[in-house]
Amino acid sequence: MIAALLLDRDGTIVRDEPYNGDPALVEPLPGAKAALDELRGLGLGVALISNQSGIARGLITRAQVEAVNARVVEMLGPFDVLLYCAHGPEDDCACRKPKPGMLLEAMRTMGVDPHECVMVGDKNDDIEAAQAAGVRALKVDPKVGLAHAMPALRCFYGDPGNGDDAE
Repeated sequence: MIAALLLDRDGTIVRDEPYNGDPALVEPLPGAKAALDELRGLGLGVALISNQSGIARGLITRAQVEAVNARVVEMLGPFDVLLYCAHGPEDDCACRKPKPGMLLEAMRTMGVDPHECVMVGDKNDDIEAAQAAGVRALKVDPKVGLAHAMPALRCFYGDPGNGDDAE
């Protein structure tokens, strides 16, 4: 059984628009809203965890990232925790995925342990961060995102009617 879901943003719940600083470009992936509604309806905590190196690269500002995140919340509903790393890959910070810093902070904030969580993301960095944090992980196709992970997630939270669909 799981108590919380840790989600990457781009390519997992919204279309990946590189270095997006424009809320008007936010486009939920098919089925993302229904999947999030189902998960929240079960009482699961939901955290959004995203690398945003465009800030360190000078391509977008924190205000733009926060405006995009606000649009994601507006379109897909609230998140219990919303974290992003503003560092670039060369900064060697503890928060940027594939390091586990943001996942560990999200779990602390939600009061859950690693064995109670699943990380869903579309990149190897998401999976490596989950492994480093001791969290189960599901990698999804960025064209379909979270909806693609729902059969496996249903197995984690105990929906036996869908267990045969897990990938």
